[in-house]
Amino acid sequence: MSQLWLGIVIMAVGCFALKIAGLSIPAAVLNHPMTVRAADLIPVALLGALIAVQVFGDGSSLAIDARVLALVVAAVLLSLRVPFLPMVFAAALVAALVRQL
Repeated sequence: MSQLWLGIVIMAVGCFALKIAGLSIPAAVLNHPMTVRAADLIPVALLGALIAVQVFGDGSSLAIDARVLALVVAAVLLSLRVPFLPMVFAAALVAALVRQL
């Protein structure tokens, strides 16, 4: 068996073990208010971290460019409850205009 297939088998067994571990957690633990709150907040934190890395990161350095201004525009429009597509279009337009300067 090659190392590639050995890695695939190990990953498959690991995924199956995680699935079984998740299914074996008692319902009382899953329905606990702290668990429910954490499950609600973890995706928000991960998405925020992904946005921060994509906007401010440039390889191994910090980059302040048109993406930052586009993020600010998107945040302002989000706070004004503008629908998603116009918000994305406006942020992309701002980024493109700033890059043209």
